[in-house]
Amino acid sequence: MEKNRKLNRGALPLNEPLRVWVVALLTIGLPAVALSQEKKPPLKWGSDPTGGAPFIYKNKSGDYVGFEKEFADYLGQKLGREAEMVAGDWANLPQQLNKPADVEGGVDIVLNGYELRKDLAAKYGVTRSYYVYRVSLIVRKDDETIKDWDDLNGKTVGVLGGTTAHRYTKKRFGRSIDLKSNADVANVIKLVNDERMDATVQDSPVAVHFLKEYPGLKEAGSPAQPGELPGYYVIYYRKSDTDLGSQLDKAIVEGLKDGSLKAIYERYGLWNADQEKLASETEAPWPPPNLPDEESQWPELIEELVLAAGMTILLAVISFPIAMMIGLLVALGRVYGPWIVRVPLGIYVEVLRGTPLLLQLFLIYYLVPELFMKADMAGWIKWLTPFMAGVFGLAINYSAYEAENYRAGLQAVPKGQMEAALALGMTRFTALRRVIVPQAMRIVIPPVTNDFIALFKDTSACSILFVTELTRKYNELFNFNRDLIVELAFLTAGLYLLMSYPLAILAARLERKLGGSKDGGKP
Repeated sequence: MEKNRKLNRGALPLNEPLRVWVVALLTIGLPAVALSQEKKPPLKWGSDPTGGAPFIYKNKSGDYVGFEKEFADYLGQKLGREAEMVAGDWANLPQQLNKPADVEGGVDIVLNGYELRKDLAAKYGVTRSYYVYRVSLIVRKDDETIKDWDDLNGKTVGVLGGTTAHRYTKKRFGRSIDLKSNADVANVIKLVNDERMDATVQDSPVAVHFLKEYPGLKEAGSPAQPGELPGYYVIYYRKSDTDLGSQLDKAIVEGLKDGSLKAIYERYGLWNADQEKLASETEAPWPPPNLPDEESQWPELIEELVLAAGMTILLAVISFPIAMMIGLLVALGRVYGPWIVRVPLGIYVEVLRGTPLLLQLFLIYYLVPELFMKADMAGWIKWLTPFMAGVFGLAINYSAYEAENYRAGLQAVPKGQMEAALALGMTRFTALRRVIVPQAMRIVIPPVTNDFIALFKDTSACSILFVTELTRKYNELFNFNRDLIVELAFLTAGLYLLMSYPLAILAARLERKLGGSKDGGKP
């Protein structure tokens, strides 16, 4: 027994080198294991949260929800990566794939109700479909004039610009309807509800969600297939990320088979017979052969851009004279009026110059009618069409800048001119009309001309009002002709130049003529 104790006591020194080696191995090996189990990078998915329900939107608590938000979380779980949304503009989300995912704005995938299209599938990798959609016609329940798709002729129809629903409606009805496109689904549907638009065509998930929110709306006719093939929502990724594409396809197939996606869609009322069929066809070849070509022909593209340029000219030539008239009256009031007139007019000018044009247009077209409707005066604003709102918005905004131009011109006229006119027996009004204002007009020709040219470009802001001017048309055509982005951009820029450059030449001639000198100097 004593011998055993001695052996045990003696074993500790003998094992000390072994213990040292074990500790050393653990010290080296544990970090290696940790590195091998290092957390995977997040799955960055590009989305436009302003697009709204039911895809991705904020609930009352301020958290993002939506069936695609839950779908992205599901994909992240299946891939062992945390899903991280990267916000962007819906029309330009695929371009974010051109950046590495680890730089600002870069994404791994685009997931935001993007349809399967031949042009996008040619440039990017594309997954199997995770949802089948149709296009629905939404109208007011009390509108008995629209019971089916064929009743739309002559009606005003709103769509989300650049979508398949937009292209379907345009292709099916052409110019037999007044087609209005916008980038905000919620606004379009509210305008239909408020009787300011006759109908809207939206993807079926949108229809399901908003028909619950607006009990005064209904679906007219049956949802339509948007083209030769069913409407498929897919995920786009870089063509080089083939492993990622395979993982995504596997996750989608598993989700359709085991009911994971059904559970997500049912929470939003989106599971239907089309999804049942999609779940039963997971072994079918993908993508479908013979995808339809969505691109337009050049004659059609040029015609549409020229017509949109005509709208730009119309907006400018109507709104700017109104702006000049209002600006002149404001300037006269600020220079020659009593303080009780000068102070409010000064506030008018500073408020308009200090707030964005887009906000002013939004207030005129959306907020003002809302106030009238709350006061049971809806009939008073039915004349406020998108075009009229655009004209008034541009005119009011630019009137502030013209007021400052004219005020500077009026103050540049020597005071002796007014005194001489009054001494000749003219009234103050006559002196202003025949002596002061004509001289001031000569002085302000250059800045006024610059503002007119700027107004041509600012007409693009009217796109939020469903006015299809040149820039809006360019964005619309670009969505379906992405390979022609450079050509369309140059053509659009050329049309703007053709519209603005003659104005610059005309202004120079007027300046020389009214200035009384060849070099256009001030009188």
